This record gives sequence, C-alpha cells and structure tokens, in this order.
Amino acid sequence: MTMKAYLYNKCDTCRKAKKWLTEQNISFEEIPIVDTPPTKEELRTIWKTSGLDLRKFFNVSGVQYKELGLKDKLPNMTEEEMLELLSSNGKLIKRPLLASDNTVTLGFKPEELEKAWGGK
Repeated sequence: MTMKAYLYNKCDTCRKAKKWLTEQNISFEEIPIVDTPPTKEELRTIWKTSGLDLRKFFNVSGVQYKELGLKDKLPNMTEEEMLELLSSNGKLIKRPLLASDNTVTLGFKPEELEKAWGGK
C-alpha cells in the first residue's frame, strides 16, 4: 500500500514534510486533510496501527482545539467521541499524518520520518 500523506497546503510543517518525502523519493498519496479528513474507521485503523495514545492525534496548538476547550474536555471523552470529533474536522488532527498499513507518523521530525519511512 502506498503511504497516505494527510496534509494541509497552508501548513508550513506539512510543506516541509512533503518536500522531505519528495527529496527522499518516497512515494505517497497526498490527501488534503481539511477537505478530506480520514473517516472515523480510517482513523481507528491508523490509531491502532500507530500504538499511540489517541490524544496524540489532536493538534493541540490549533485555534479550533483551543476554541472548543478540548484541553479540559479530552480527559473525559470516550475513544468513540474523540474519533468522531477528529473525523469531523481535519484541522483538529495533528499534521502531517503519514500512514501505511503498518507504519504511522505524526508531525514532522526528519529523524523520526527517516527511521519510520527510510529514504534515499
């Protein structure tokens, strides 16, 4: 399976990740995360594959995260409620989100991407 790269074209971090992936000759399917966020079931699969705490998938520095008061609400939310919220609004998801059948990375740290995805 090709890597799915959920990106937002107005996000500097996403642009850096896209540039890095291209320079490393890593093929990926670019998906606009704001226009086409992953579905609840896609997110569930990505989350389970990642092995991360579901709360790590939230873009905690985003305006909407703050406006919705999620810092205080997340601890009391169920996994289903979190997945529903994330799938309903791509801006709430930490970016870039890179996912394949067996690997998931969140954010842009070149050393982590290289470890996870390889490169040239």
